[in-house]
This record gives sequence, C-alpha cells and structure tokens, in this order.
Amino acid sequence: MSEPLRLGVLGAARISDVSLLGPAAELGVRLVAVATRDRGRSEAYAREHGIERVHDSYADVIADPEVEAIYNPLPNSAHAPWNLAAIAARKHVLTEKPAASNAAEAARVHDAAAGTGLVVLEGFHYRYHPQFDRLAQIVSGEAIGDFEHLDVTMAMPAPDEDDLRWSWPLSGGAMMDLGCYCVHVIRSVAGLQGAEPTLVAATATQRAGRPQIDESFEAELRLLDGVPAFAHVDMAASAFTMTIAATGSRGSALFADFVHPHDDDRLLITVDGQDRVEHLDARSTYSYQLETFVAAIRDGRPFPTTTADTVATMELVDACYRTAGLLPRGTA
Repeated sequence: MSEPLRLGVLGAARISDVSLLGPAAELGVRLVAVATRDRGRSEAYAREHGIERVHDSYADVIADPEVEAIYNPLPNSAHAPWNLAAIAARKHVLTEKPAASNAAEAARVHDAAAGTGLVVLEGFHYRYHPQFDRLAQIVSGEAIGDFEHLDVTMAMPAPDEDDLRWSWPLSGGAMMDLGCYCVHVIRSVAGLQGAEPTLVAATATQRAGRPQIDESFEAELRLLDGVPAFAHVDMAASAFTMTIAATGSRGSALFADFVHPHDDDRLLITVDGQDRVEHLDARSTYSYQLETFVAAIRDGRPFPTTTADTVATMELVDACYRTAGLLPRGTA
C-alpha cells in the first residue's frame, strides 16, 4: 500500500466537514497541520478532528516539511493567492471552487503550476462521481432520444447579510458560489463533444444594497451541435435545488441532487410517458474526489479539473458577468 497522503489544511471552513474530514477518515489521509486566523480556534478544531498539529499562519502550514499537499477552502478571493504560495513551496493543492477570482488569476496559477509535476485539482467534486458517467451516457446515447435541452439549476436560501458570499472584496456573488457549478457542468457536457460552449445571453439581479454582487443569474449557452444549455442560479431562493435536467425527443432525465448524491442519489427518467427511478451511488462525491487526488499524486492518474480547466471555466464566468453588465470579480 502507498504511504498515506500528508495534508495541511488552511482555515476551518464549514464545508471541510463534508468535503475533507469524512473522506480523509475513510481513505486514511493524514491531516498533519491546520491554521486559522485564531490560535485558540485552531487548537479546538485540531482536537475535535484529530489534526496532528497547529500552526500560527497559513504560510506556516505550507512551509511545514511534513505537509506534502494543501487543502484550500478559504474565501474565493484567497484561493489563487494561497494556491500560488503552495505551488511555490512545491506542495500539491486541492482547492475549493472557484479556484480563482477571474480568468487572469486562473492563468497565473496555471502558468505557475506548469512543468512542476504538482497536482492542482479544483474541487468540482460532482465530476468524480459515477453520476457524471451516467449523464454522459444519457446525453451521448439514445436513453431519452435525441438530446435537445440541458438545464442546470443551483439555488439555495439566502445566507445571512454578513456572509462572505455577499462580499465584493472576497469575490462573492451567486455566479461565483453556485453558478460556477452550472457553468462547469455545461462545459463538461460540451467537452463530451470536444468543444467549449458558446455564451448566448446572461442576465443578473443584484443584491439590494450590494452593488455588483449578484443575487441571481440566468445564462443561456449553446453546445457544439446547437443544443441549448441553461444555467439557473439563485442565492435567495425559497429552498435548495441542485439539479441537472436533460431533455430529449422521447423523454427526460433529472439528477435529483448532483452536488449531494449522498443525500439523494436518484436519477428520475421519463421515456415515452413511462417513469422509472435509478439509484446511482450514495457514496459522497467528496470521497471520490479525494480518492482521485491521492491517486493523481501517488500514481500519476489523470484528472479533469486541472488548472487549464479552471482557466476555461473562469473565462466563461467572466464573460457571463460582463454580458450581464457586472464586473468580473477581483477587478476594479
């Protein structure tokens, strides 16, 4: 068996409970070090989650000689800067999405990682779950007839007003937090045809009292064969909705919760008026993702959410913002 991966954690983000801590325990990944902005909080977090030691700063975690890879779940604006610091220290990186505030930042990270042999994996975890293979079969085959329409929806109730997702300096906004998933799914489906999607239209609603911060977003794109694909984004919705819906000439397929199939792994298929339900896999997308990260480092296994993939995603996110009359994040 290969040596357990030795991981350092930047911050104590809430997402880490499901994105890292559980999968690390499942896979035997060592959580070597952690730092937050408060030493006392770091010590409590380390005790609670079995992290081996505490450092006083993110830089100290990265510099720790026993740490070979970094997990970065910091606010959006801190993804690229600390990913660059980790790359400079020759550490592998598992970064939360979006991995940069804009395409220019993403390109800097890509250039820094090029030729180093380091694994820098952006955390679009849904992409590593068997559900994506099933989606690829559906849109490329005949399960629902000729593929005609794709809708990706990411919606959630509004975070509190002081939440970092409403912050311009921290590169917040609905497209950044939720919409990047929609854009990435559409790009991934387009990639099955060997092409990037084309942006047709984009509109956004700004959060009251928060200039430039989008509360909701609608984007229309076209795949290579002309099939329309829509991103529906709402960060002030009445309920959580995280679905992929593919429509064909004979029916439809709905992934009930493509972000959290460990909570709901149903695929609802209707063909010629007949309904059926498939259960895809209730194992966490994050477990599959961490497994891929470890295999990429230990065995050189290829993976799709590379730094080049990040650049393409952020180019499209930036284009959505500009088309909707808003500024890309991290710009003046």
